[in-house]
Amino acid sequence: MMHFLYSLLLTLAFFALLPVFVYQALFRRKYLANLRERLGRLPAALRSDGRPTIWLHAVSVGETLSALALIKAMRTRFPQHRLLISTTTMTGQAIARERGVGAGGADGVCYFPFDWRFSVRRALDTIQPQLIVLLESELWWNFLSECQQRRIPVVVVNGRISDRSFPRSQRFGFFIRRLYGLVTCFLMQSPLDAERARALGAPAERVQVSGNLKYDLGQANEPGRMTDAVQQLAARWALAQTPLIVAGSICEGEEDIVLTAFARLRATHPDVRLLIAPRHPERFDVVARLLESAGLRFVRRSQTADIPAATAPVLLLDSVGELAALYRFAALVFVGGSLITKGGHNILEPALYAKPIVVGPHMHNFREITQEFLRRDAVVQLQARDAAALSEELCGVWRQLLEEQRRAQTLGENARQAIEENRGATERTVAALATLLES
Repeated sequence: MMHFLYSLLLTLAFFALLPVFVYQALFRRKYLANLRERLGRLPAALRSDGRPTIWLHAVSVGETLSALALIKAMRTRFPQHRLLISTTTMTGQAIARERGVGAGGADGVCYFPFDWRFSVRRALDTIQPQLIVLLESELWWNFLSECQQRRIPVVVVNGRISDRSFPRSQRFGFFIRRLYGLVTCFLMQSPLDAERARALGAPAERVQVSGNLKYDLGQANEPGRMTDAVQQLAARWALAQTPLIVAGSICEGEEDIVLTAFARLRATHPDVRLLIAPRHPERFDVVARLLESAGLRFVRRSQTADIPAATAPVLLLDSVGELAALYRFAALVFVGGSLITKGGHNILEPALYAKPIVVGPHMHNFREITQEFLRRDAVVQLQARDAAALSEELCGVWRQLLEEQRRAQTLGENARQAIEENRGATERTVAALATLLES
């Protein structure tokens, strides 16, 4: 009965959202390319070749980046295994295909199936995994149930239960307990995450604390590797010549705040430049129009014509996968998703380059990391709440850090030190997976 009700509700939700999917497919060219794989019809190249297979699933960009160092470590520890990685979003898929496959990486990439039993069964029949590794917290009832029936162990790694999702999950306690009972092992980021997993129904003996994989980013120069394309872009945009503020992973609702703060800053620091990187590709054109409306001269990454890019005050990074490498050119960094209730994005990528980092008041998706950085004086967190006050405060912080070089340097050095002293989650995670495979 549980399976029937869940599948019925899932189907009803799908048809309720179908007009949105159709609109996105027709006007934004989303979903059509991956529909076949989402229905479980995976490429023949992913069929079992006789080797034991480990299937890793990373939802979007953040989880995919966390998986990169883990995949490299797993390739070393499990050289006889086939490693496959799946994602849910198109941006996550792009990162996985560009950086996660090849020598020292995964053997193949695909999209994760919709959670209907027929699509789940098709995908599992094709891949035939010996072990499934889920990054962070995405759990699907039919997928986990089918894995249990086939006796395929499922491990949640880098597990996280946010301040927002925890009370929501508690309201559906009966279902969540059943769902958590289908997972073989939980490797959580922090003691608080582990405590919450047990409170939601995970058997205590299945829960461990392994640390945050994101701290291990950069050990193999991932994700911020300096490709030829990034080097050419840096030269064309003359990124090293004047002070540069990199505003990364900017979400809808934040663009006006950031641009207003930058326009104010230019009144006293006319040589400073801004590189703005929208989080989602569908916002690229929207941000371009906002820049035009604000009267800010800018160039786009996608522009290939001979334009005076070296003197443009604003640089619009309308590409996927290059932001992390460009943090190295920043004088200051602002990480988005934090001025609105989105919950923030990864501050560890700029910290790898010892950059002074500023974030907004909403960082609950990176609660433990933000608290650790604040404790170490390794990040500046804005306190204002409304848009006008946030814009004014952001401008003031930028101005202070540009004028107080020693303060900015200390913030950056502390950020880098925080990473160095918190590494090791990848090693602990791989050791736990090895123990499970051997047993």
